[in-house]
Amino acid sequence: MKRQLFLATLGSTVIVPHATLAATPVRVAYAGSLATVMEHLISPAFAAAGGTFAGEGKGSLALANLIRQGLRIPDVFVSADPAVIESLRVDSMPTVSWYATFATTRMTIAYSRASRFRGDFEAVARGERSWTSLFAIPRLRIARTDPALDPKGYRVLQVAQLAEKRERLPGFVQRAFGEPRNPDQIYPEETALVRLESGEIDGIFAYAVEAISRKLPAIELPPQINLGNPAFAAEYATASVRIEGIVRTGAPIYYAITIPKQAANPAGAIDFITFFMGTNGKTVLEAAGLVTTKPVFFGAGADIPARIKSL
Repeated sequence: MKRQLFLATLGSTVIVPHATLAATPVRVAYAGSLATVMEHLISPAFAAAGGTFAGEGKGSLALANLIRQGLRIPDVFVSADPAVIESLRVDSMPTVSWYATFATTRMTIAYSRASRFRGDFEAVARGERSWTSLFAIPRLRIARTDPALDPKGYRVLQVAQLAEKRERLPGFVQRAFGEPRNPDQIYPEETALVRLESGEIDGIFAYAVEAISRKLPAIELPPQINLGNPAFAAEYATASVRIEGIVRTGAPIYYAITIPKQAANPAGAIDFITFFMGTNGKTVLEAAGLVTTKPVFFGAGADIPARIKSL
């Protein structure tokens, strides 16, 4: 028996096979950049398949810190950087034993239709001027997230470093961004896009999946600096940022997923991940702007549930 779910917001139809899933809601802690995808697309699709989940979206580093401290014990953790989950795996008291990458995205600059500088952003989007020139416009506000809490925050600085070298702009990073955690530029990931849409912020560094899923206009950055093309991995690796004593080296962006060791509902977690990384979940993710990839597993292979490993 099959049930049909129409995703009106994306104008696509997904056929979701009916299945008996765990009745207990699955607790999913996910990267805040996936908030629209998880709550408005994956949630109804998973419900149509017979399951439910209770989600919490924050910066991946912030969520990892909560998991590490025992303040959150989700059934599933989705991070915007595999390195964040790897840090939980190699802790002195590991909270995860394995994880898998499943999708990629790229860095963009989303901008507000309500901004008085909209014409400047549109000129950049048309290729009439460089995106770096936006930082010379007085009172134009381009926001970013906290690099100590969110991988996107340190990726912004990596993108800027790459641009400084590629476009021969000595001192650009310091002029445009100041200190890595400059409070004048940093906004919480949970509210930043809402503030952008209202016009409070003119532009913001965002993943392509955020711009596409929220239908925001965005400036595409060159693939040599946008961290979205694995072919430029060696070039990305020439950028690095030290945040709170930890060096973050540039690399292609991948999302990763795991089941923490102390998950209260591991059966539900397996159901969720099997759906999320399966055919129907991938259809939803791709329509929302993610580029799904063949899962690559890391860590203790013996701990990976067979149904997930079969993906």
